[in-house]
Amino acid sequence: MMTSTDLLTKRRFLPLFVTQVLGAFNDNLYKNAMVLFVVYAVYSSAAEEAMFSAVAQGLFTLPFVLFSALSGQLADMRDKAMIIRRVKLAEIGIMLVGAAGLMLAAMDIAVHAAAIPLLLLALFAMGVHSTFFGPIKYAILPQHLEKNEVLAGTGLVEAGTYMAILAGTILAGWISVEIAAGMVIGLALLGWFAGKQVPSAPAQGVVEPIDYNVWRSSINVVKGSMQDARVFYAILAISFFWTIGAVLFIEFPPLAKNVLTASKEVASLFLVVFSIGVAIGSVSINLLLKGEVSARYSPISVIVMGLFVLAFHFVCRMWQPEAEGLYSVMEFIALPLAAPLLLCLMGIAIAGGMFVVPLYAFLTTVVDKSQTARTVAANNLVNSFAMVGGSALAMGLSAIGVSIVDQLLLAAAMSVISACLGFILYRAECRLAPAA
Repeated sequence: MMTSTDLLTKRRFLPLFVTQVLGAFNDNLYKNAMVLFVVYAVYSSAAEEAMFSAVAQGLFTLPFVLFSALSGQLADMRDKAMIIRRVKLAEIGIMLVGAAGLMLAAMDIAVHAAAIPLLLLALFAMGVHSTFFGPIKYAILPQHLEKNEVLAGTGLVEAGTYMAILAGTILAGWISVEIAAGMVIGLALLGWFAGKQVPSAPAQGVVEPIDYNVWRSSINVVKGSMQDARVFYAILAISFFWTIGAVLFIEFPPLAKNVLTASKEVASLFLVVFSIGVAIGSVSINLLLKGEVSARYSPISVIVMGLFVLAFHFVCRMWQPEAEGLYSVMEFIALPLAAPLLLCLMGIAIAGGMFVVPLYAFLTTVVDKSQTARTVAANNLVNSFAMVGGSALAMGLSAIGVSIVDQLLLAAAMSVISACLGFILYRAECRLAPAA
């Protein structure tokens, strides 16, 4: 039987793997470089910084709302390799725009009039890029890999993605914005070259006409993907989870600067800890379930996540801010409350990974292979509405004066609703198991 590492020597897998890793790395490098630079170098109030972070999150998510149905149809009805090549070519142009915005901001030229609009335009366009590439990376694997290779291939793609997110997040906090501007263009070029090597992956089954009506196709894709109760509840639970995630990710940069009085390198460290935690949670739940696709541990996982969010809130409440300047990474780590704070963050991420990973498995194991891309697209669409809602909620709370620290209590409370949805999913799983 072929091992996971053997797949990395095969043209039917390696180009896709490299394309995905480069895309995830570039995406996170650009997003984090942009947000950290604007939060730390442009704005000077917590309300403005939280608002920008929320707007950025909303703009990146909006394309998933608008185009997920179309992306799922295209991935199921057209050659996936052809779509990859076109999407990666578009990434080069997008990063040229983003790099221009970063350079203008770094040189303090027309920051509010030109630089920030260019940065946000490129961010929106990267959201479009991710919307069309996202379903393909899952749907293409059964075409290029043997049945007994799909799990190994999926594991490699997920592991590579987490590593890329981690690397992009770390690098964004440590390099200058000028270097970031050059790197995002170079990475886009490498991604385009890698994407050109992906072998052809034509449509499977009956090729249906593409419905370009955004609203009608979105409704139909969601309705079609939710015929199975397990898929329906899995999508609802995942979406509510990402509502919580949207609130937390929006809060991290301004919280690090204004509450913890920490440098942008520390804010980057938070995201690194979070990424590592999700990866640990993903591996842990797979070991715990022994490969079985089940929501058995999802309710308790998300309750534990909520408790860690609550603990994180209390640690932030006890935090003593720096009187002058911002804590460096070494200064921050030396503080007495730093270890409890980072452990709370790690706990949130591990429990979150244990909650959400089994739910994603329902999307690719319950439906027919010819419907996989549309099911993933339906999930992305509903998730996006939830994340836009979370972004809007964070913006609204900031606008009415609710502090960033107190907004953490909302995320903790929402974990209870996620737990209820996870329990309903598990009951549906048990009820339908004999017929599966």
